[in-house]
Amino acid sequence: MSKYVLKLIFKLAAFTIISLVYASACAPVGSCSQGLDTQLISSDSKVINYTVREGDTLSGIASEYQVALDELMRVNKLANSLIFPGATLALPEKNSAEGSMSRGNIPREELMLLARLIHAEARGESFEGQVAVGAVILNRLANPHFPKTITEVVFQKNNRVYQFSPVGDGSINLEPDEIAIEAALQALSGKDPTKGALFFYNPEISRDQWIKSLPVVTRIGNHVFATSL
Repeated sequence: MSKYVLKLIFKLAAFTIISLVYASACAPVGSCSQGLDTQLISSDSKVINYTVREGDTLSGIASEYQVALDELMRVNKLANSLIFPGATLALPEKNSAEGSMSRGNIPREELMLLARLIHAEARGESFEGQVAVGAVILNRLANPHFPKTITEVVFQKNNRVYQFSPVGDGSINLEPDEIAIEAALQALSGKDPTKGALFFYNPEISRDQWIKSLPVVTRIGNHVFATSL
């Protein structure tokens, strides 16, 4: 066998080993940025690379960069939210003219406040039920009878009483889980299972006869969603 053939075989073997090592390194996050299928990313998006750090969570990265968790998983071909430090994620970056959320860009603090309210009001409810609670907050932003920021809506008072009980009892300060953060992102992306509701309540707990008199739009889990008269 000639030296040329031996060298060729050696190079092919080395390339195969390197490819296997590279594939193994990419496995924890589904794919590395160089191996992304760019057809999965919409034509109006750009992609930036993010290196996972110690303590990062996929939902935290999604909220930080205002990308829907399911989109982040889809782009990186992830089967679950498990990520490892040192791995590379591709983050879709929408054109600034379009904005990353259909309800408009908001500060991270307001996103996390929305997630905390969802967690406090609807933990234990279905994912749809949690998105619905977030949608009510955002529907109020678009209504002239309510404040114009998430913070003002959440902390609004009526006759010196907070509109949302978690603000009064302090549970608004609980750390939201990944489901609540994703529900907030979904609501901000325009999802509204309530079809425009401005109020919600648990009929088994609420003693407010006024809110029970409002026209009911839908019921999701333990919550009734209503609109104004």
